[in-house]
Amino acid sequence: MIEFQNVMKAYDDTSVVIKDLNLHVQKGELLTLIGPSGCGKTTTMRMINRLIEPTKGTIRIDGQDISTLDPVELRRNTGYVIQEIGLFPHMTIEQNISLVPRLKKEDPKKYTQRADELLNLVGLDPEIYKSRVPKELSGGQQQRIGVIRALAANPDIILMDEPFSALDPISRVQLQDDMISLQEEIQKTIVFVTHDMDEAIKIADRIAIMKDGEIIQLDTPENILRHPKNDFVEGFIGKKRLDANKLMLSAKDMLQTEVICVPSDNTLLEAKETMQREKVDHLFVVAKDNTFLGMTTFHDIQRHSNDTSLTVSDVMNTESFKTAHPDDSVIDMAKMFKNTMIHAIPVTEDNRLLGIVTRSSLIHGLANMDEGGDDKWN
Repeated sequence: MIEFQNVMKAYDDTSVVIKDLNLHVQKGELLTLIGPSGCGKTTTMRMINRLIEPTKGTIRIDGQDISTLDPVELRRNTGYVIQEIGLFPHMTIEQNISLVPRLKKEDPKKYTQRADELLNLVGLDPEIYKSRVPKELSGGQQQRIGVIRALAANPDIILMDEPFSALDPISRVQLQDDMISLQEEIQKTIVFVTHDMDEAIKIADRIAIMKDGEIIQLDTPENILRHPKNDFVEGFIGKKRLDANKLMLSAKDMLQTEVICVPSDNTLLEAKETMQREKVDHLFVVAKDNTFLGMTTFHDIQRHSNDTSLTVSDVMNTESFKTAHPDDSVIDMAKMFKNTMIHAIPVTEDNRLLGIVTRSSLIHGLANMDEGGDDKWN
């Protein structure tokens, strides 16, 4: 999706900010750039939309050299969220959200409808908020507007430059949770700059740890926590996060018990209504005694929706998924997730469904364990 090839940025012979950078950001992933001040993370991100031009090397998006693109059009087609939010104080929330579509002369009816959809996506009622101005919103609400404004023109790529760092701790955690949920739904390619390792571990698919204009280690949060490349990475991660007790976590420590289930004898219409009501695209199928039977997806239901004689048990999947035991280790769980597209693993005991472990709960558990193994993440 985004590819850096031998990219270097220098302001003079003695000020080299980026050194021969090679990086491939995959389509649909959330990549965080992190490192100490002055390491080049923000410069790297700003070269993607040509706010900063590289001194040499090539940056491609979907195979196209961005130096051949009109920089104004490139920026209008790339979402951009910054720490300062940058909402226009004299505009309503709806006008702020629809700014780029208006500049692109899109259909007003469509971008007005899009603004309502995006407000609903982050839990802000359009009827209440779209006519307000930024000063009438809290800091956290304003930052949510900043995020969805970047989505208004439906860009494939979103750049986020420490967007939550100015918020209070509670608002910051809430926005991080929103970011995880939002990305699961929109599946955009996101490059996210942060100075906070906990934040990177929590939200990222992969983390690029930078120092002096170079990427020192690029890997998943799990692998970076388990296999830091060198002393710099170990020091940057911190002893607390690397404590060996974290590896004693088991599936039951990361269990999410609020699972959307459906009885196996439900009709396909009933299952479809459950999915729409709960805003999910898959369901876990159980018997009346909570015995775990399988899973079904919206696609499965929709594909057979014309046959009113079928029940969920007729279309559920009973084989192509993994299940875990409550005592399975965090390493076992990480192996289950590795190289697969699954987002959740059912946890069962005596064939009964206890809950699920998701990718985010796995990472969250690793990242936020106190020393001594007390799990106080939430």
